[in-house]
Amino acid sequence: MSGTIPPAQPPPPSDPRHPWVHPLSLWLWRHNPLRRSTDRLQGWIALALLLLAPFLGLIAMFTIGDTAYRHYVTTAADQRKTRHLTTAVLTHDAPRHPEPGSEEAKKTRYPATVRFTDPQGTIRTAQTDVLPGLTEDSRVEVWVDMEGALTEPPMTAEQIRSRAMGWALLAFLAVALAGVAAYGTAAHVLNRHNMAEWETKWAETAPRWTTSP
Repeated sequence: MSGTIPPAQPPPPSDPRHPWVHPLSLWLWRHNPLRRSTDRLQGWIALALLLLAPFLGLIAMFTIGDTAYRHYVTTAADQRKTRHLTTAVLTHDAPRHPEPGSEEAKKTRYPATVRFTDPQGTIRTAQTDVLPGLTEDSRVEVWVDMEGALTEPPMTAEQIRSRAMGWALLAFLAVALAGVAAYGTAAHVLNRHNMAEWETKWAETAPRWTTSP
């Protein structure tokens, strides 16, 4: 007489304290007779990603970094052609800093209205950031584009390097994250396969435990 087949129970983890199996442990224990073929496959995947991810990350880092560097060099050259440094004068006094002469006051800038002549010879007014305490008619240097609008100065060599390095670092991190995602996906798929196989084995074994003599 047979009873109801109990539901399949999940296999115990390799280490009860750490249910998530570290990829390196799968590789180090690849010859363990208790390891399944999927465990060995997961170990090989982990090893391949550990070797490939840094290599591909370096390639991506240098490729993207070089591309970004060339782009910013070209952009800076265009900016130097289309932006001009000119002198402007304040139309009113700039606000005073509460602590004149302090280190904070030297770094602080306040918005003020200035008057300047654009590349077409037209007199314009606009707002720009100036040192605190400047009086009316004080002269400041501003950058103007071809349309006569105030703009940022052309990128410096340091800014070009900094931005290119930022893109290079992002490229390396993107490859590293892609490697982690690839391993996580592979581990998830193999785990689902293991659970399905476990349930099949359990269905074959459970009747032997629930059959009366």
